[in-house]
Amino acid sequence: MLTVWGRKTSINVQKVMWAIGELGLAHRRIDIGGSFGRNRDADYLAKNPNGLVPVLEEDDGFTMWESNAIVRYLADCSDADGILAPRDPQMRGRAQMWMDWQLTVLQPSQLAAFWGLIRTAPDKRDVAAIKTSQEKNTAAMTILDDQLARTRYVAGDSFSYGDIPAALNTYRYWTVVPDHPLLPAVRRWYDEVSARPAFKEHVASVPIS
Repeated sequence: MLTVWGRKTSINVQKVMWAIGELGLAHRRIDIGGSFGRNRDADYLAKNPNGLVPVLEEDDGFTMWESNAIVRYLADCSDADGILAPRDPQMRGRAQMWMDWQLTVLQPSQLAAFWGLIRTAPDKRDVAAIKTSQEKNTAAMTILDDQLARTRYVAGDSFSYGDIPAALNTYRYWTVVPDHPLLPAVRRWYDEVSARPAFKEHVASVPIS
């Protein structure tokens, strides 16, 4: 059985849990990090020297960290039906490209707005930093909207693991940028992916915090 170490409110843990849900894998999840602590304990640092979540652990002691890499690994091991990993090499490459884009562009653009509005008391907020983050986040979401005006999903006409990271940031975007543009292609795509049972179970059911 797979073990996922990490609190369910973490966006990176949610990536892994969503993928597990899509693949129907037996698993358990252990709360760690945030208010649960323990992520700086020696035994956890032996699994992930960064002290971050999530960590994937298998029964034989094999461990992995970095959420996007874990999602791809799970697909490599358990996705015979091509639920997450596109069979076409070009589409698979595009899916992985959008996963990397989420790490390098989309997530960093959202971080200050998320922390400022969700995890910081109102009297301690850096209003200027939040506004700048909101503007950068909208610029990144506009890139995503342009792509989704051309394709049904981020990598092409089929759902893939490329959609998971971007959809999670989109879930938060509606909250941290309330005065956002329409982004019709993103909205159409998000309404579709957020209706998937694994999203409902592992993302929509978890309050943003």
